[in-house]
Amino acid sequence: MLFVIVLYTQVSAQQSAIYTNELVLYNQALELYNNKQFLAAQNLFDKVKNASNDENVDADCTYYIANCAVWLNQKDADQLLETFVVQYPTSIKRNAAYLDAATYYFDNGKYAYARKWYDKVDISNLSRNEKEKYNFNNGYAYFKIQRFNEAKKFLTQVEDSPEYSAKAKYYLGFIAYEGDNYQEADKLFDEVKDLDQYNKNLSYFQSDMNFKSGNFQEAINEGLTQLPNSKPSEKSELNKIIGESYFNLGEYAKAIPYLKEYKGRKGKWNNTDYYLLGYAYYKQGDYQNAISEFNKIVGGNNATAQNAYYHLAESYLKTDQKQQALHAFKNASEMDYEAKIKEDATYNYAKLSYEIGNSYQSTPKVLLGYLEQYPNTEFEEEIRELLISSYITSKNYKEAMDLLEGSRNFADKEVYQKVAFYRGIELYNEMQYAEAISYFDKSLNEQVNSRFTAKAIYWKAESDYLLSNFEEALIGFKQFYETQQSSTTIEFDNIDYNLGYTYFKLKQYPQAAKHFESYSKKENIEDARKSDTYLRLGDSHFISSKYWPAMEAYNLAIKQNGADADYAHYQKAISYGFVNKHDKKIEDLVMFLKTYTRSTYRDDAMFSLGDVYISENKIEKGLGAYDRLIRDIPRSSYVPKALLKQGLVYYNANNGDKALSKFKKVVAEYPGTDESIQAVNTARLIYVDLGRTDEYASWVKGLSFIDVTDADLDNTSFEAAEKQFLENKEGAAISSLEKYLREFPNGLHALKSHFYVGQLYFKKGDKDAALPHYEYVLQQDRTEFAEQALARLSQIYLEKQNYKKAIPVLERLESDADYPQNIIFAQSNLMKSHYQLVNYQKTIEYADKVLANPKIQKEVKSDAKIFTARAAFKTLDMQRAKTAYAEVQKIATGELAAEALYYDAYFKNQDRDYKTSNETIQKLSKNFSGYRLYGSKGLILMAKNFYGLKDAYQATYILESVIKNFTDYPDVILEAEIELKAIKAQEAKTNSSIQTEQ
Repeated sequence: MLFVIVLYTQVSAQQSAIYTNELVLYNQALELYNNKQFLAAQNLFDKVKNASNDENVDADCTYYIANCAVWLNQKDADQLLETFVVQYPTSIKRNAAYLDAATYYFDNGKYAYARKWYDKVDISNLSRNEKEKYNFNNGYAYFKIQRFNEAKKFLTQVEDSPEYSAKAKYYLGFIAYEGDNYQEADKLFDEVKDLDQYNKNLSYFQSDMNFKSGNFQEAINEGLTQLPNSKPSEKSELNKIIGESYFNLGEYAKAIPYLKEYKGRKGKWNNTDYYLLGYAYYKQGDYQNAISEFNKIVGGNNATAQNAYYHLAESYLKTDQKQQALHAFKNASEMDYEAKIKEDATYNYAKLSYEIGNSYQSTPKVLLGYLEQYPNTEFEEEIRELLISSYITSKNYKEAMDLLEGSRNFADKEVYQKVAFYRGIELYNEMQYAEAISYFDKSLNEQVNSRFTAKAIYWKAESDYLLSNFEEALIGFKQFYETQQSSTTIEFDNIDYNLGYTYFKLKQYPQAAKHFESYSKKENIEDARKSDTYLRLGDSHFISSKYWPAMEAYNLAIKQNGADADYAHYQKAISYGFVNKHDKKIEDLVMFLKTYTRSTYRDDAMFSLGDVYISENKIEKGLGAYDRLIRDIPRSSYVPKALLKQGLVYYNANNGDKALSKFKKVVAEYPGTDESIQAVNTARLIYVDLGRTDEYASWVKGLSFIDVTDADLDNTSFEAAEKQFLENKEGAAISSLEKYLREFPNGLHALKSHFYVGQLYFKKGDKDAALPHYEYVLQQDRTEFAEQALARLSQIYLEKQNYKKAIPVLERLESDADYPQNIIFAQSNLMKSHYQLVNYQKTIEYADKVLANPKIQKEVKSDAKIFTARAAFKTLDMQRAKTAYAEVQKIATGELAAEALYYDAYFKNQDRDYKTSNETIQKLSKNFSGYRLYGSKGLILMAKNFYGLKDAYQATYILESVIKNFTDYPDVILEAEIELKAIKAQEAKTNSSIQTEQ
């Protein structure tokens, strides 16, 4: 028993020592905690807890460890507190833990965390002071997260608290202010206004409450009193309140300086802010500053925006910026917030469309739309007059005709007559002559204005002429000539010229000569036309065998020294032969060859010179002229003729071997041609004379186009088929010629037959059937049919847009053609074909060739310049493109003129000459609104120009309108969308009203 007692005594002493030691450490940790040395305290509490076996000590240590974690902002603090509550649910420190955590987070401004812990507190166990602190802190935490209803519930609990009353009333006042309960807010703010810490914050609220209550003067008075002493954060808002109060009192001059001092929310203004300042400037007559504010209102769609855009448009008008006004009126007219503004904006939009043009819609459609939308308008008479005039001035004749024919209510017969005429002219310029005639006929159905009647008769005849309807053209030109009003038109100046050509085409040469003679005596004829008149006068006399008058006319043409002076000189030389002046013919041909070293008639002259030398028995000179032709122009169609002539000369001189040499050369190099057939026949006579018939038979058997045994049958069959061709019996001719080719695929006349069949199918419009026949003709190197076959075949390929096949044919035509017009045709279409195949350097090369030719027509010259411009642009040779488009502008009409104007504006934009670029786009809009592609592209360019001029409103509105109105051009829409997105992103940096895509 003694042993047990001793042992117990020892154990008890050990426990007492341990407990005493723990208590000392615990107290040290508590002292560290109270001195806010939380990390050291936490470590010591942790040590005590690990050494203790007492549950109360463990609970207290766990509480303080978690609390230290809260104060130290350790990431597991929440979990430690939660663990404490779960492990020690009966601890008296549980509520204190919640309250301490909430207080910590509150003091550190983490109100959401504070709210979480306040929700766990049991307020029944709190002292009065703790309860007041709990209610205020809880209310303030709700206030800071803008949950005002919950905040009010707690703050009203301490409204009478000695410690928290003033704070609570201030925040309750603010809650009332935010809820627009200005009476309650004013009462509460009044109770704390003598307290310095709150009074300095109340000035803004009281001024703003007066403003919102409509007490603008009181708002101004309060704001002006408080402004000098207000905080920087409130100064901007006070300026806004004062400025808007002056604005609402109509004192715009006073409003402006305060409105300008407003800094915006987070450094950004919104559309309403810009409107207020803009309208204040507008009311002061300061339109330029008004514009600079209004045009920052981007993408607005409410009553304020509608009002702003309307006054922006008026400001533009006041400063003579009509294009900008057009867009702003259009924008205001598309909004339905204020009916009066919408109607007035629509009226002004319609009037401006008439005045300056419209790229979105034709002017007649805009005016008609206004009358349909506002049938009882006081401006009905004015708009009707503009509508009638607009059909002519808009120059969008296609749509004008559609409107007129769809609604004749607003158009008199004279307007219809004129618009139909102008539409016909438009189609004529686009070389759609058959359709043009239909519109000239429509114009002639309303013969109200006799002058336009005469003009329609003339241009219908012109169209008939270009369609080769020469009989109808002659009737028209004669009718025009006899019309009383014709002499008052500009067309009358050229009527003799046109009649002369028409008679010429009808092969009525004496009548043609009469009119060409009459026209040549007119004054002020341009040189090119005068030269051409002399040529055709000469030709008319020449064909009528009146050679001396022909030579007189050719001499006048030579004197003009025009593009066709070489032709006149050649024809004059030939004419001498017909009046038996062979020496003069020789002299003129020799002179021709010296003078015109690059003429396309050089081979004609050489051949003719050879002929005249032979006829004058100057055999050596004749043979030498033929040799010169064969040597200098080896691809001329005269070469086989020259060789044949040389052979005949040798044959007539009994020099059989030399003759045979020439004939065999013709046959070998030009098989199947008339010359080769004649060469074979003449060679046969020589072989017979020489007694060498076996040699002839052997030679002929090797020729694919000669069948000696069937020669007679061959000739008979072909002659029967050709007879159908010459008598214009097209169906029978095709049938007979194809039968001949089946029977004699390599016959004497196979070449000519293939050519005839090709021509017949081409005339019928069966181009596919014509193709193989032209290709057969072109298998021979150079024949009399080659040039026409080349022209036709290339035309077929071009119509099929098969440019790869067209190019080699066109190249051969360019090389081999005798007729200048075929060379021009080849070069101009090589230019276009290379462009389609993206070979821009070749495009420019051929365009240069075309432009170097002095004989090209205006339309061909225009084409060459436009393709030069396009190709240069594609190859980024901007200076050349710019120069070329400038040249196109001088001569182009219709769509080409629209394209040239667009690029003129484009280059001005590139040079940052935004204002002039826009002026050019206005011309495009007014004069070429029918060409919507360039109209839409021009509008995008205009938007870029306006943004360059710092007018974001114009830029964005135009782009939005393009996206809405030009859906038929997806590439244009895409460009507009990209540009709009970029501008809005930039403008959103300073305007909070702008919505940008994320």
